[in-house]
Amino acid sequence: MPLFRYLVAATASLTLSSSAIAQTAPSPVLSAPRPVVAPAPGQQPPAAAPRAPRAAACHNGLSFDRFLADLKQQAAAEGVSQRTLAEAAPYLVYDQGIVNRDRGQRVFGQVFTEFARNRASDGAAKNAQARIRMHAAAFNRAEKEYGVPPAVIAAFWGLESSFGAELGNLHTLRSLVSLAYDCRRSEMFSKETIAALRIIERGDLTASEMIGAWAGELGQTQFLATHYFNYAVDYDGDGRRNLLRSASDVIGSTANYLANGLKWRRGEPWLQEVRAPQNFPWEQADLTTKLPRAKFAQLGVTYPDGRPLPNDDLPASLLLPMGRTGPAFLAYANFAAYTEWNNSLIYSTTAAYLASRIAGAPPMRQPSAPVAQLPLNELKELQQLLVRAGYNVGKVDGVMGQLSRTAVKAMQIKYGLPADSWPTAELLARMRGPSVQAQPAGLVMPAAR
Repeated sequence: MPLFRYLVAATASLTLSSSAIAQTAPSPVLSAPRPVVAPAPGQQPPAAAPRAPRAAACHNGLSFDRFLADLKQQAAAEGVSQRTLAEAAPYLVYDQGIVNRDRGQRVFGQVFTEFARNRASDGAAKNAQARIRMHAAAFNRAEKEYGVPPAVIAAFWGLESSFGAELGNLHTLRSLVSLAYDCRRSEMFSKETIAALRIIERGDLTASEMIGAWAGELGQTQFLATHYFNYAVDYDGDGRRNLLRSASDVIGSTANYLANGLKWRRGEPWLQEVRAPQNFPWEQADLTTKLPRAKFAQLGVTYPDGRPLPNDDLPASLLLPMGRTGPAFLAYANFAAYTEWNNSLIYSTTAAYLASRIAGAPPMRQPSAPVAQLPLNELKELQQLLVRAGYNVGKVDGVMGQLSRTAVKAMQIKYGLPADSWPTAELLARMRGPSVQAQPAGLVMPAAR
């Protein structure tokens, strides 16, 4: 299963925005709808799934058939021919199972060190390095043309699909049009459906070839259809942009998307592990706070082995994905490309860390002691208390996104606690008041080196 869908429903305390889970896919524990396999030559296309049980309210009561007719008109206005619409028609059917998966998203309790231990290990880095050697010409060309290092491309490639081994097995058009008819993100998925039709129109893929993840992502780095249409490039010269089968196209397209879609800055770093002193002013540890490296050096931040940071003006933020007792990183301007790719902090930090490992960085230091992690029910309780205190935390769901993390930091400052934005049992106890005792938090063991 592609990691994109596995990860975006990441642990509550490790998400960048409180809307991240609402915009992404579920964890793999959910039951999957029956896979839709493309028909073999001479066979009939798959039978249509049952229609929606009732007209979606957000479409003014239109039935799915009426909604689809309007969507086809929009596609035709954007250059999709009747030939392409006819080719796609057997797959433009409603599947309630897809909508159920989208609505059934769940949060899992893994944190950064656990996830990085599994997905950014020595073995993962070595595997990616082998891929870089295998496709050296395409990687070198991409770096020259787009300024994106091979390690960065390879990290996304490995995380998203295990280098093409896990592409998904559901039909893209069926997924997209079902989510377009559903009211939760109708506008977004209507655009994605039309983009998928335009990919067919351009000749990159046929309708029957469009097999991928349940939420409609395509290819070995799991592009949304709009990103596929806008940023896919023909790097192998066969006249098609095939991100399902062509490694060269995958490498060039991923570099193009990072450079021109996510504004990767040529020649600049993205993430470096550091060590912060115990007396660091923790309120300065935030992705929204940018300081010159020279300032971080003055505040006692060093490389993990104690070497001093460069005394220069390169701006960075101190990133603490698990609070002050967990790993610490300097996140540079290019880290924004990771958070734009996927706004789950556990994903973006793991992807950036893996890229650094592929590029030759040593494994991160282990936390000196297990990091306490509040269980989901207490994270929800903390959010409720923050709302009562006047803070906007977004949805009260245990997902400690940027709004919740900002509120946690503010309350830590109020109570004179280290303001590292990490929700703790001590903060929860302070906010509960003297009459309610906090339960012990679960312990998260440090990552193995």
